[in-house]
Amino acid sequence: MGKEIRRVGIIGAGHIAEKMAATLNGMDDMSCLAVGSRSLEKAQAFAAPRGISRAYGSYDALLDDPDVDLVYIATPHSHHFDITRRALKKGKPCLVEKSFMANARETEAILALSRERGVFVAEAIWTRYLPVVGIIRDIIASGAIGQVRTISATLSYEISAKERILRPDLCGGSLLDLGVYGINFVRAYCDSPIVQTASLCTKFGSGTDMSESISFAMADGTVAQVLSSAACQGDNVGVIAGTLANIWVDDVNNPQVVRVYAKHHALLAEYPVPEQITGFEYQLRACRDAIREGRIDPPQMPHAEILYIMQLMDGLRRDWGVRFPMD
Repeated sequence: MGKEIRRVGIIGAGHIAEKMAATLNGMDDMSCLAVGSRSLEKAQAFAAPRGISRAYGSYDALLDDPDVDLVYIATPHSHHFDITRRALKKGKPCLVEKSFMANARETEAILALSRERGVFVAEAIWTRYLPVVGIIRDIIASGAIGQVRTISATLSYEISAKERILRPDLCGGSLLDLGVYGINFVRAYCDSPIVQTASLCTKFGSGTDMSESISFAMADGTVAQVLSSAACQGDNVGVIAGTLANIWVDDVNNPQVVRVYAKHHALLAEYPVPEQITGFEYQLRACRDAIREGRIDPPQMPHAEILYIMQLMDGLRRDWGVRFPMD
């Protein structure tokens, strides 16, 4: 049996860190012990209103805290590799915000270090851990929609003014921020190998990807379409279409309602999603449970899947001519 995980340390003090802190403040089985930022003032300003008892003015200071059981890394993608490597070398289990790393090369190095040291590391692609994933998989397995033929997923927000989207040195663009959710939606319900990929991309003036349309053909005959953009507000709907019916998901980023429709849009069934604090609690508990079992990855998002998707995104960026300094 592995170590008991209760006290979380957050690295980074931005929006996503705020959401994680709010999640932990709503949980009775885990808590936020500490926050680390690049300045003590910023860490203290983050910690005080959230009741976080320890604020550190450097990332290493948090990593050196013996009372931190799990480190949540909430920095931009560009900073994940160095911080995660340092944490694993110190024996600290990590939950790393999506996208996991800047590219597959960094991903392979981190996963190899995890295996070498026997230290847990997971990607915080939180939609893979939600209970709704099991609900949808059960519907598919029941045969209610017949054989799956197509999957579509859209995720777009107008966030084109955000620095992290525009800057290549921060691994900006739509794909690693938004498109990754659509790809994970597809992979969550069809893990057949992708045998053909076709895509279109438009870019910001800075060279990062603004909008993309991505098509996959899978070995089992399923075809999937992912549409993402950092420059408009999308409907953000996911659809899994079978030979008998289809599953409609209201929001691929945080599903609240799942419906099954037959021909002519006739409603067959509706499945509400379990209540949540923010939804982040499920990935935290998945990490805790996996570490208890002595695993170095969670079954909901194993290391092989993290690497598969990162390699896929590397290939897409190569096709589009979108490059980061760390490539």
